Amino acid sequence: MAANLDAARAMAVIGRWPADRLDRRLRHPFAVMTIHDYHETMKKSPERTVRVATLKARLSEYLRAARRGHPVVVYDRDTPIARLVPYQASEAPLAVRRPLRPLREVGFPPPLVGPVDSLRDLMEERQSSR
Repeated sequence: MAANLDAARAMAVIGRWPADRLDRRLRHPFAVMTIHDYHETMKKSPERTVRVATLKARLSEYLRAARRGHPVVVYDRDTPIARLVPYQASEAPLAVRRPLRPLREVGFPPPLVGPVDSLRDLMEERQSSR
C-alpha cells in the first residue's frame, strides 16, 4: 500500500491526478496500478506509428521494435506510406520458371486502325469537360 501511495503522490506532483482525489483513488491496493495501466493500454494502438522525420532520426529504435514483433506504421503527414514488420524467412525460395517461348518470337501489338489526330482528340476532351 505504501508503494501505491508513493506512486499516487508522484502522479499528483506531475499533474496527472488532482491532489484532492488521492484518498478516493487509493481505496483499493491495486487502484493506482489498475488506473495507470488502463489508461496506458487504452491510448496505445496495436501498431506503433511514426512520422518520416522521426523515423529518420530514430531508425535504430524502430527497427529494434519491428525485430521484436511490433509493427511500425510510417506516416507522411497524415497518410500511411509504409509498414515495418519483422522479417520472416520463407521456407522455399522463389521459383524461377522457364520462358514459354523466346522473346524474339513475341510480336509487336497490331497497329492502330486509322490515323490518330491527337490534337483533335485533346480539344474534344477539353470541350466536353466544360
